[in-house]
Amino acid sequence: MKVLVADKLEQSALDGLKNHGCEVVQNADLNGDTLPSALSEHQPTILIVRSTLVPAPAIEAGTNLKLIIRAGAGVNNIDLAAASAHGVSVANCPGKNAVAVAELAFGLMLSLDRFIPDNVTDLRNGKWNKKTYSKGIGLFGQTLGLVGMGSIGQEMIPRAKAFGMNVLIYSRWMSNEDAEKLGVTKAGDLKDIARQSDIVSLHTSLSSDTRGMINADFINAMKPGAMLINTARAEVVDQAALLGATTAGKIRAGLDVFEGEPSAAEAPYEGPLSNAKGIYCTHHIGASTNQAQEAVAAEVVRIVEVFQSTGTAPNVVNG
Repeated sequence: MKVLVADKLEQSALDGLKNHGCEVVQNADLNGDTLPSALSEHQPTILIVRSTLVPAPAIEAGTNLKLIIRAGAGVNNIDLAAASAHGVSVANCPGKNAVAVAELAFGLMLSLDRFIPDNVTDLRNGKWNKKTYSKGIGLFGQTLGLVGMGSIGQEMIPRAKAFGMNVLIYSRWMSNEDAEKLGVTKAGDLKDIARQSDIVSLHTSLSSDTRGMINADFINAMKPGAMLINTARAEVVDQAALLGATTAGKIRAGLDVFEGEPSAAEAPYEGPLSNAKGIYCTHHIGASTNQAQEAVAAEVVRIVEVFQSTGTAPNVVNG
């Protein structure tokens, strides 16, 4: 069985695939424009990607293609409709990076509360500024509003409790009873999260329902001085509305995902978030820990193994 890996992937996964008798072709430099010709040339049965775009022309070019595996959770870089139309299953690796993303979310919270990046920058520039930076509020006793109760959202709960925080959640699927079992309170609606939370952390997938859900109305309803953390998807937030609120000093934000972020591993960035007031950004690294990537790698191998033996892949997201 031929496998095309159109992205970087841990060596443990490549070795595992070969140990299961797969012919593995890897090209980490492929993108949405060059992937169709690579699929046409190699004609793999399985395509594995991380962030590489898989548009309809690529799926059409892979006439032997039966399975696309997203080595991660979200599948918004894959044209699911085109895959379904051509009988190609799309599987992902849900929950394997949940701990890593939750850890970064708390890193962003702490950074905002204690102005950690600015502390470091000033000291590196030879400036001692204790008076300015001695104004943190602290996380203890604060209300953390979680939007989305998937694997990452649920990983946030025990960490919040360890900090002594109150947890309010917004979830379309979780019942009040299930929320009670987790020791959290379910909000009546999204606006309740905005009004009641000292910190709002986003952990929802991207869909037509969630695109732009954190809009001007939501942001205006947030408490003055509140924080917004986004380690989910950039498109969930109306970035113009967010910039307006942070520039005005109403709220602050910690973003691991944002509009206009470079798609390459290394690239210049000249967008508005490079020096935006009240915003700290990281480089879309939420899932980028060795622990998380090895867990994803093991899941990729498991998916291929099951597909080989049964003809059906686990974790299929397109029916």
